[in-house]
Amino acid sequence: MATYIMLSTLTDEGRKTLKQRPERLQEVNKEVESMGARVTAQYAVMGGYDFVNIIEAPTNEVMARLSVELGSRGTIQITTLPAIDVAEFVDILAGDATGGG
Repeated sequence: MATYIMLSTLTDEGRKTLKQRPERLQEVNKEVESMGARVTAQYAVMGGYDFVNIIEAPTNEVMARLSVELGSRGTIQITTLPAIDVAEFVDILAGDATGGG
């Protein structure tokens, strides 16, 4: 499974929904699982984004579908970043193309 970092910012509609139904966050996590991915960590943050989610997904295509599906609702703006574990990255730099770290 590949790891992705999803940064999200609530829209006005998203803030209203979350204020009225805070449990919606857990419901969305279940939807993510139904699309073939899994939220492994989730943080509410201050600054340029409202939430940071660490997500595992089997392929870029699954993650792209997930991003489009969640973003199409009009409640959040999403930035998705593929992430490489530092040990794997070191292996890649050292010439181990398998990234087996």
